[in-house]
Amino acid sequence: SEVMFPLTEKDRRVVQMLLSARCCPRCILRFCSVGIQTTYRLSRKELFTELHKFLNGDEDKPKEVEYGQPPCKKMRLQDSEKNDSDSEQNGAVKLLSSECILPGDEVQTCFVCLGILQDLCEMDFVKKVCGEVDSAGYHFNSLVFSVSLPPQLLVREHATWLLVKQEVGQLGNVLMKDDILQLKEVYKWITHPLLSEELGVPVDGKSLFEVSVVFAHPETDGDCHFLATACRECFRPTKNKQSVFTRMAVMKALEKIKDGDFLQQFPHQLEPPKSSCVVQEIQCSHNSIYVAGRYNKFSRSLPQTPWVIDGERKMESSVEELIGEPLKKMFKVDSLNFSSSGREDVDVRALGNGNYVSASSDVS
Repeated sequence: SEVMFPLTEKDRRVVQMLLSARCCPRCILRFCSVGIQTTYRLSRKELFTELHKFLNGDEDKPKEVEYGQPPCKKMRLQDSEKNDSDSEQNGAVKLLSSECILPGDEVQTCFVCLGILQDLCEMDFVKKVCGEVDSAGYHFNSLVFSVSLPPQLLVREHATWLLVKQEVGQLGNVLMKDDILQLKEVYKWITHPLLSEELGVPVDGKSLFEVSVVFAHPETDGDCHFLATACRECFRPTKNKQSVFTRMAVMKALEKIKDGDFLQQFPHQLEPPKSSCVVQEIQCSHNSIYVAGRYNKFSRSLPQTPWVIDGERKMESSVEELIGEPLKKMFKVDSLNFSSSGREDVDVRALGNGNYVSASSDVS
């Protein structure tokens, strides 16, 4: 419908270009600045169908769409200053190689998002994440969901932006980099409702429980390497980092490098990768919980902490155990850190306002 799929005539050439180059439909929508969350939650098959309807201009009788099969698979980046002679009669930039995809081929991995907005954001993958959460055994009533993406996604998005910017510029329009919807933002729009539905709890940025997924794509790790020559000052080795090509370093380099230098040094041909991103790690963690208060001690035979000398216990219990054991059961933890504002001897009572005490624990 018009509301769900708000593309206009100015988007037509961009859709044609990116669809022909085998860009996934969600990335196409990002580059068309579509900001409606529900649009991205349509299935990939529905999105491909809607894109073809848009291009065919016939919503009642759309052409048969081979699921996930735009015609060609290579996109060439051209320097805009040298590109005038490469235009076809219809004004579309000559971007594609002569290699085409046969109808029987599998769905190709998107050359921009490397599969993040394809299989890796839909229900089958979300169920895999939820399976890991369930097996971790945490107790929670909300969660934060965070993702770590490989830095070469920034390079591929930058390359595609230069191409699309050039294309819309021929129509007298301007596409700023900030106009492109952020991949992480779109990923959250799609996955958060699925996670909430599967786990039965809300996704809340203030939750103490976090589920984090780390993605990698070894096949394209080399995409960033040319930046180390172009912007050496952005890539300084540090003791704590395994690679100098962090997302922050790549981001700074892309801000500094001129468009012409980027186009000259980055490989001009973007081929769809052979496979999608892989999951390096799915990790669950819960922030520590802190409990504070005061206690009175009326006994003269109760130590503050367990009193053990040479492996032999001297007293039956302690303040730490009397306060800590109920807290362990309440929060379902195996251990906690007990701290008081001052120590008293075993035969000293704590009267009046009592002694201040705090306890913290990593919750599971």
